Amino acid sequence: MSVRVLLVDDQPLMLVGLGILIGDTDDLEVVGQAGDGHEAVRLVRELRPDVVVMDIRMPGMDGIEATRQATAEPDPPKVLVLTTFDHDEYVYGALRAGASGFLLKSMALDAILEAIRVVAAGDALIAPSVTRRLIADFAGTSATPAAPEPDAEPAADASPIAGITSREQEVLALVGQGLSNTEIAERLVISAATAKTHVARLFAKLEARDRVHLAIIAFETGLVPRRR
Repeated sequence: MSVRVLLVDDQPLMLVGLGILIGDTDDLEVVGQAGDGHEAVRLVRELRPDVVVMDIRMPGMDGIEATRQATAEPDPPKVLVLTTFDHDEYVYGALRAGASGFLLKSMALDAILEAIRVVAAGDALIAPSVTRRLIADFAGTSATPAAPEPDAEPAADASPIAGITSREQEVLALVGQGLSNTEIAERLVISAATAKTHVARLFAKLEARDRVHLAIIAFETGLVPRRR
């Protein structure tokens, strides 16, 4: 079964280019194209695609509102935002609207194809540079914990990662670097299914909402070093 993809962009050349790129694959299929958000929502309802590759800046309804409406549909598609602009308001807006991925058009074409497959499989994927900034922003606005009382005993197993295995720590560190399950599998020389299982266990053990939340934990616990 091919992944059914709806392309949404107000630049005809982008639609043509992505259409040709996806047409050369065996497991992806373009089922429709839209040039604005209104048309995108209409085609989501009409065509029921598996994945929508969504631009943000478009005339009429923008990609964020289109994402919000598309993901509110019964049995909604996964939305992969693909844009030239990585401004914070776009990133946060897209994620709040329900997007499963946020990539930049400057990324390698193979990476875009793999991202479509990743979100179709139910995973989330955010461009590593964007993930790093989201984490840094979170860390910078988080309140500094109060210093313990001089006579207070340290809490046992206070670290949120105290209960995970060393392999899960390795996987968590790679999630914190913005790697997908496939990339994690390649880095650790394990199968993609095993990588996905490790990530699923991390979600459960750390009570994480999504991959960005996992990345924040990796950052806060020092598994991903801070940039200075």
